Amino acid sequence: MEKVIIFSAPSGSGKTTIVHELLKRYPQFEFSISATSRAPRGAEQDGVDYYFLTEEEFLRRIEADAFVEWEAVYAGTHYGTLRSEVDRIWSKGNVIIFDVDVVGGVNLKKIFGNKACSVFIMPPSVEELERRLIGRGTDAPEVIAKRVAKAGQEIERAPEFDHVVVNDDLQRAIADTCAIIDNFIAQ
Repeated sequence: MEKVIIFSAPSGSGKTTIVHELLKRYPQFEFSISATSRAPRGAEQDGVDYYFLTEEEFLRRIEADAFVEWEAVYAGTHYGTLRSEVDRIWSKGNVIIFDVDVVGGVNLKKIFGNKACSVFIMPPSVEELERRLIGRGTDAPEVIAKRVAKAGQEIERAPEFDHVVVNDDLQRAIADTCAIIDNFIAQ
């Protein structure tokens, strides 16, 4: 089938919560674990939430062309999609689910073209986004401030995605997303 579904949003929009729900509902979907050079947050685990690489190892893999796409999201913090992840999931005949930042989402859509359905999860407001990030309790205040400042730029890129789902009510956002996915998979 070789299809991919890309989810992007400003941090705190609820995309990861929606992705986890979809992974429960669609057994043929498999999460693409991104690589990052940042340290784990909270209870994140290597090889489950991310592949945590040192900055040096990340740069070495860039040189070795091991990434489908990658970027420096913040100064000194890289994120990327390993080619080995795409190969691993497609070799099983599964649909790849990406949960990536906005620039990564736009890049993945360009790379995969009509094999991809890209969905932007829109927060109800930047103020609500900030409240959610604070409530998460995983980031320092200065990190939250950076994420909130970046959210405005990310929201401006929403039109670059195939679909925009506003997450002001989680159950409705999940239902809207399922309808989009069912249509894409049926094609």
